[in-house]
Amino acid sequence: MSEVLPGVRYTKNHEYVKVDGKLARIGLTDHAQHELTEIVFVDLPTIGQEIGAGEVVANVESVKTVSEVLAPVSGVVREVNDKLVDSPELLNTDPYGGGWIAVIEMADVSGLASLMSAEDYGKFLGE
Repeated sequence: MSEVLPGVRYTKNHEYVKVDGKLARIGLTDHAQHELTEIVFVDLPTIGQEIGAGEVVANVESVKTVSEVLAPVSGVVREVNDKLVDSPELLNTDPYGGGWIAVIEMADVSGLASLMSAEDYGKFLGE
């Protein structure tokens, strides 16, 4: 069973959001990194880039495939995890810690309501 964290919001595409005020730290869930297996490259967004919920915010390449990471929320990219350029494996080893992808300043926090709670995501994974 994949790790799910309380207080974190999730998408059906296996992205997570850790919220701090209007800032949303996003990344791939533990489940997603298990499915992708060994991640070898991450194409990060640009700081200042405006992104809509559901739009591609990053691309992740594993030994199996290339996957799009979709923004769970709308807003402006304020920070990117440059450590992933040299150490993309952080997405595998520490998805909820050092393996985050970007921080988005949300245009509207009400978009969080459409995301799953940890409990709901756990049930979703069990289906």
